[in-house]
Amino acid sequence: MQSLSHLYITPQKPFLPNIAQSIPAVLNALQDKKIILGVTGSIAAYKAALLVRLLVKAGAQVQVLMTPAATEFIAPLTLATLAQRPVLSQLVSDPATGTWTNHVDLGLWADALVIAPASANTLAKMAHGQCDNLLLATYLSARCPVWAAPAMDLDMLAHPATQANLGTLAAHGVRLIEPGTGALASGLEGKGRLAEPEEILAELTAFFTTLAAPLPLLGKRALLTAGPTVEAIDPVRFISNHSSGKMGYALAEALAARGAEVTLVSGPVRLAPAHSRITRVPVESAAQMFEAVMAHLPTADLVVQAAAVADYTPRQVAAQKIKKKGDEGLTLELVKTADIAAATGQRLRPGQLHVGFALETEHELANAQSKLQRKNFDLIVLNSLQEPGAGFGHDTNKVTIIRRDGSVQPWPLLTKQQVAEKIVDLMVELTQP
Repeated sequence: MQSLSHLYITPQKPFLPNIAQSIPAVLNALQDKKIILGVTGSIAAYKAALLVRLLVKAGAQVQVLMTPAATEFIAPLTLATLAQRPVLSQLVSDPATGTWTNHVDLGLWADALVIAPASANTLAKMAHGQCDNLLLATYLSARCPVWAAPAMDLDMLAHPATQANLGTLAAHGVRLIEPGTGALASGLEGKGRLAEPEEILAELTAFFTTLAAPLPLLGKRALLTAGPTVEAIDPVRFISNHSSGKMGYALAEALAARGAEVTLVSGPVRLAPAHSRITRVPVESAAQMFEAVMAHLPTADLVVQAAAVADYTPRQVAAQKIKKKGDEGLTLELVKTADIAAATGQRLRPGQLHVGFALETEHELANAQSKLQRKNFDLIVLNSLQEPGAGFGHDTNKVTIIRRDGSVQPWPLLTKQQVAEKIVDLMVELTQP
């Protein structure tokens, strides 16, 4: 089974050795934020009490929603006392009078919805749009960012059905907080423990701190390509590459977090942008990506070419599936695709920043420097398939930055999110007057 570890947010480490006694460090970020905490049927529900306490001490307004199963693991009175407001668990609270809880209002009220613990049952229902309790109805109505912190036994977590559900939720923009590893309630040892309340608090704090930070790219429009292209051979076969799109999507999130309005022209990937300032334009072929980039180029201030675009495409696409004919081989005639980066470089207007990527297997530096000049990049990010942990499919990357002035700066192995942040730092620097 393929690991979906790249879908998770790695839990943030608490900012202080004992965050429970040192809440002022996170007070500003969460002050007056409206947080819905969804608690589901898991033995880890007892940890929700500490999470509520931490959120309230950090200044947040906390509304707890519990599934019916969750009330069997921890008393609503406990969470209501800590949250300083009644716990809600029923869509209709009084059948005799028809009193009901407006899940739409809850979804509009919240700045964040955090489901912790998120059981396998609730994750499955979320992934498939089922709506048989108040928490699920609120989730489907929510317009705010959503986090889910899975908690279950290791075999349940590893089951292909659960993994598929997690992949679906990530594609829908749910931020998944990675479970911990250790002793489980079943007596087994492995992955499936709910992330610690301090880690969940730190994740929320980091998110709202970023929102409150200065936005140096506010008012800028970014055009970014990501993922592979798919070049059809016939209705069922195609030519493509191993690009996962992770680096491009990380860059899109980093640009949006700095205030840019991002147009993300994306080949087919199993990812979804989570930021409201990102507009995704799905394409498949290099020709479609070329048309999309040229259409959005005139209004862009920042252009980033992170996609792995096919250099060649079949001259003809068969209308029907190509059948095998005895022992005969098959010859495909390929023609060059339009060079998106070169065409962009020729059309740049004064003030547009152009950033490219190069993936090389030999003579890396020389080839990347040549590409920078030929395609009119302001800087180019060199990937090497020779470096362990770098290249396609990895959650990490090791790159070298080459600028137009000829300077070369190798970076150590970093997560792709960290690489994206550092690249955007450089872009901010280059856009300053």
